[in-house]
Amino acid sequence: MNRLSIVTALLLAFAAPTASGNDKDRIRVKLIGYEEVPAVSTAASGRFRAQISQDELSIAFKLTYTGLQGTVTQAHIHVGQRSANGGIVLWLCGTTATPGPAGTQTCPASTPGQEAEVSGTLDAGDVVAIIGANAGQQISAGELAEVIAAIRAGVAYVNVHTSLSPGGEIRAQIGGGHGHHDHDD
Repeated sequence: MNRLSIVTALLLAFAAPTASGNDKDRIRVKLIGYEEVPAVSTAASGRFRAQISQDELSIAFKLTYTGLQGTVTQAHIHVGQRSANGGIVLWLCGTTATPGPAGTQTCPASTPGQEAEVSGTLDAGDVVAIIGANAGQQISAGELAEVIAAIRAGVAYVNVHTSLSPGGEIRAQIGGGHGHHDHDD
């Protein structure tokens, strides 16, 4: 093998990954009741899959859930470390009783034996300011870069709230290499 072939082979072997192959910004986690704070005993489960765009201007997501014991009322992404509750920053879906900001999708009902799904793409316009008791987290409306930083640091979570568990029935920590990872696909 000549030197040019060896150099070319080495460069290909150690080339930086392309943006489309950036696994650090691909999120795949499983939601369960025991991740909630306080923990919830439920047979329900869910999956959250998301991809932060290469330009960091959007997050494409798909949330599925099944077996909820209560009627779904809302689902969001919060900023908060494991075993702590934090403020809502992104709404994934809402209902008539808890609609979320204008333009929020309606959460599909979870029927026995059927998986409910909501999906879409979130951008800076979807980020809501953290208010109330969690306002000290200092994330303002529109600060998608701050939300992405929290996800990458492992201090964000997704959860699905229900009528029986208003604080959330199922939850998963996202980003930062934490949570119950979903390797089903």
